[in-house]
Amino acid sequence: MKVFVVGSGAREHAILWKLAQSPRNPELFVAPGNAGTAAIATNLPIAVTDFGALVSAAREHGIDLTIVGPELPLTLGIVDRFQREGLRIFGPTQAAARIEGSKSFARQIMRDAGAPTPAFEVFDDADAAREYVRSQGAALVIKADGLAAGKGVVVAQSVDEALEAVDDAMVTRAFGASGERVVIEQCLVGQELSVFCFTDGECVTPLVPACDYKRVFDGDQGPNTGGMGGYSPPPWWDAAMERQIRETCIEPIIREMARQGSPFTGVLYGGLMLTDDGPAIIEFNARLGDPEAQLILPRMENDLLDVVEAALDGSLPSIDLRWSGCTVGVVLAPGGYPGPHETGNVLAGLEEAEREAVVFQAGTALADDDRLVTGGSRTMTVVGCSATMAEARARAYAAADMVTFEGKHYRRDIASFAVG
Repeated sequence: MKVFVVGSGAREHAILWKLAQSPRNPELFVAPGNAGTAAIATNLPIAVTDFGALVSAAREHGIDLTIVGPELPLTLGIVDRFQREGLRIFGPTQAAARIEGSKSFARQIMRDAGAPTPAFEVFDDADAAREYVRSQGAALVIKADGLAAGKGVVVAQSVDEALEAVDDAMVTRAFGASGERVVIEQCLVGQELSVFCFTDGECVTPLVPACDYKRVFDGDQGPNTGGMGGYSPPPWWDAAMERQIRETCIEPIIREMARQGSPFTGVLYGGLMLTDDGPAIIEFNARLGDPEAQLILPRMENDLLDVVEAALDGSLPSIDLRWSGCTVGVVLAPGGYPGPHETGNVLAGLEEAEREAVVFQAGTALADDDRLVTGGSRTMTVVGCSATMAEARARAYAAADMVTFEGKHYRRDIASFAVG
């Protein structure tokens, strides 16, 4: 069997790594991939938005199944294009991917489904948004409506901060067209949690949880990033919580999307806040997260290929999803991230690190002399795996220390609760 993965980050490396463990021994391809994926798959130098070239590559290589990693091609309609071409692909259609591509659409689906979610208003006019901010006071959450690579959200603790966030999105267009519309919502207080399920548009698998760290510096300081690490499962997760969240926050959404004519097939990612009044949905994503994929896929006991095909075939109820152990992931990033940063710095210590942990590469490349060097954005996720969270954390940080490159930066407080 030939499987094609679309994407270039650590998430896609993790998907390929898991597929490579399948007893069915699939032949793997990825576009565009990175230096790490090249060791287990054939990298094809095609942009994730070049649907014509991706379709041609799928035909040329006789691809049996395509799995889409990142959100951008999903929201642009890659699944629709492949389906029109008669090619088998895993992921939501463009209409269903609006649950991530438009915060306002997602909020309306949540409201229509009766899912617990914070109060919100949607604005296309900056003056009206400012007036609403002044009338509500702080704290508020201001979100660019469209995709912003995980950076279009501001939790404003003052009216001035909220007004500045509105101006950044709607006036100076810090997030481009994604900020033409903003969602302003009530700021909830509690423990953040991410949950993931596979769904065929009707059936929803039991949820698997993870917690990530979005800000760049220890103690949740500095700007938001695409994610600096995380752990799975949270120590307070149990069967009762899984059932409550699935029945109140996830299954109603799947039913409502089908009712509105946009059934969702793929991986649904719910971002929640566990408040004193119970769990509330903050946002949805239409795919596996990054770094969350790197945390949960090593815990999956099933063959990922079987699970994906069951979702496409409508046979998910026959799959007994099983998860085991604990994982802690630490993202290594270049100095200056998420702002401007150097690339082309030589990486060393990877072989030693891989004896201690699993390393999923992202912003890496091979130089002309075949040395591994840093590329753009986050460099890699180093994942410790063990029966206990404390040991998983120790392995992750031991491996993180072994990898060296100029300007290396990482948080040192990932899963710090597991220390001592």
